[in-house]
Amino acid sequence: MSNVLAEICDHKRREVSAAKAACPLVELQARLTEAPPVRDFTAALRRAPDIGLIAEVKKASPSAGAIRSDVDPVAVARIYDAAGAACISCLTDEKYFQGRLEYLTAIRAAVSIPVLRKDFILDRYQVLEARVAGADAILLIAECLNDCEMRELYFYASELGMESLIEIYEPENLDRVLKLEPALLGVNNRNLKTMEVSLDHSLRLAAQAAAATFFISESGIKSRADVERLKAAGVRGILVGETLMRQGDIAGKVRELTGRG
Repeated sequence: MSNVLAEICDHKRREVSAAKAACPLVELQARLTEAPPVRDFTAALRRAPDIGLIAEVKKASPSAGAIRSDVDPVAVARIYDAAGAACISCLTDEKYFQGRLEYLTAIRAAVSIPVLRKDFILDRYQVLEARVAGADAILLIAECLNDCEMRELYFYASELGMESLIEIYEPENLDRVLKLEPALLGVNNRNLKTMEVSLDHSLRLAAQAAAATFFISESGIKSRADVERLKAAGVRGILVGETLMRQGDIAGKVRELTGRG
């Protein structure tokens, strides 16, 4: 685990402890009945006519700093939905990404497509928290979790009706993730040790895994040419945040990336 990732995970554990103290597990469980029905995240990606775009609502990141901090997350999500994104990813980490769980709840109520909670999920409490907030899927980062933790969180999400997008960067994590036979595998093109981004990372791993799962490339996707390169390698989905959030014409960029522009 990189130093950046280790720092974030340490902070996240403290954050989860504070959340449990503020709202004990039994209280959170009682709120499950308030959650909207789960939308099928994987099916939405599979239905995409060209490539399944997970469009991300992302105000900031440790690598880029502030991206679009004054933006209305719900307004952006509505643009994504109307322009043809298959799903939406919502950052809920506050300290490092300027996200909030409340954004996810508001977005889920405002759009017709499935929504993923993107955070550093280390504890069952966060999985339950995601479903109560209205999430249809969660992100699990293999570099943050041992085999036991990853399996537990993956199957607990499934019990709650949610899909998990399991993300890797390090190639040595591929085999242990594929043992779970996940519907969705994400490959982060950003090296968390150096913060460098290369689409070649997805291209190399797609050769090993694209036939076994719905393969999603994440980070560094900027143009339709990038999408075409990935599709040719067997990539079937993309997760794009910063590129979209920096656009003057967000809808136009969504249409470009999905082959509709």
